Parts: sequence; structure tokens; C-alpha cells
Amino acid sequence: MGDAAKGEMSVPAATTSVHVERQKRIFKIIVIGDSNVGKTCLTFRFCGGTFPEKTEATIGVDFRERALDLDNEQIKLQLWDTAGQERFRKSMVQHYYRNVHAVVFVYDVTKMGSFESLPHWIYECDKHNLTTDIPRIVVGNKCDCRDKVAVNTQIAQRFCDLHNMPLFETSAKDDSEFDHVDAIFITLAHKLKSQKLMMQPTYRYSAGDPRRPYVVRTKSTESTRSFCQQSSASTEEAPGCACVI
Repeated sequence: MGDAAKGEMSVPAATTSVHVERQKRIFKIIVIGDSNVGKTCLTFRFCGGTFPEKTEATIGVDFRERALDLDNEQIKLQLWDTAGQERFRKSMVQHYYRNVHAVVFVYDVTKMGSFESLPHWIYECDKHNLTTDIPRIVVGNKCDCRDKVAVNTQIAQRFCDLHNMPLFETSAKDDSEFDHVDAIFITLAHKLKSQKLMMQPTYRYSAGDPRRPYVVRTKSTESTRSFCQQSSASTEEAPGCACVI
């Protein structure tokens, strides 16, 4: 075949396959509550699928994550578990409450004191500017200790209703509750995924700027205090929260 004929031959255009991977959305969820309520065990159960046979008190912050496929979208939940004791938390507080997408309050159903501390933890969230746009839920842990239950479900539910937060009761230790622990965090994941914005934009205004937003806080009601009476006057005056998931 001549050179002219070769030149007239049609050469298939090279096809280039471009794979565009959608960036996985990441949500930061903080898990807070008193020491020894089972925060670490809950995060371990959800992220690892098992109950840790041996745990030590959290010093600083523990971090675990799990990827989920929700409605054909890959997202990742980052669970931040902090020490319940103030002496282990002081240096980490500011970093811990930064860029939070959801809050999980945990109490021990066998210890009334851990339930009565919830207003303190709610106040701490408010103090660090976690707005009511951020989903909040309450988890009563250690339901496997049925003969030691000190916090009645009805009392806990009324408290959560007053604060507009859903209540879940479960056990991180009981293998039969594994699906329930999963359901708690997956329910939260669906809520986060449905939000159009992962975070509200942060604006900084100087004092006196008319665009500067007003911050309005409401104090806890007397009925709330009847459920969670605190010995500290500052805790009794802690502002309540109102967030719906």
C-alpha cells in the first residue's frame, strides 16, 4: 500500500478514561460524659465491632473512625472520646470542641450522678459555641446491668424532651445490643448526611459592628433542675440546649 493510501487511512482517536473520585465527607462527632460511663467502649463497639475486655481511663483524647456507605455515598464518622476528668481535659478542650458536627452525651444508667451531670456537659457545649444547629443525642449506657439500674427511663425521657434531644438506651458490652449501638450512630450519620452544609461559615466581626450576631442564652427551667439538681450553683444556672435530630 502506497504512502498516499496510508495517509488517507482513518486512525481511531485515542480514548482517555478519566476517573473522578468524589471526596468522602468526614463528620466529627464528640462523645462526652462523666468518667466510667462507657464512652470508650461505645466508640470501640461501633468502630471495631467488639467490646474491649480491658480498658484504662482515657487521658486526653481517644480517636476512632469508621467509613459508611449511605445511599451510595461514602462518608466517614470520626468519633472523638475525651477524658471525663477535668485534670485530663484542660489542655485539650479548645481543640476538642473545634469543627464539631454532632454531640453524643453519655451517662451510666446504674449511676444517678452521671445522669445528673448532663446539664454540666450541655453547658460546656454551649460555652464553646456549639450551636443548636449541631445535632445532639443522649445515650444511657450499661443497660445490661438490669438489677442495678438507678436512672428510670421515664425520668431520662422527660429530661431529654425538655432539651429537645432523642434518648437511646443500650449496652456496649452486650453482644446482642451490637446492632442497636450501630443503629444509634448510623441514625446520626443519616442526619448529618442530609444537612446541606457540613459546617456553618464562621464570621469574625469587631465589637460594635452592626453585622455582629447577637447570642441569646436561656437558663434551665425549674422542672429541669428537679430532674438534675446540682450542688454547684454554676451548674444549676447552666443554659439548656434545644436541638432536634
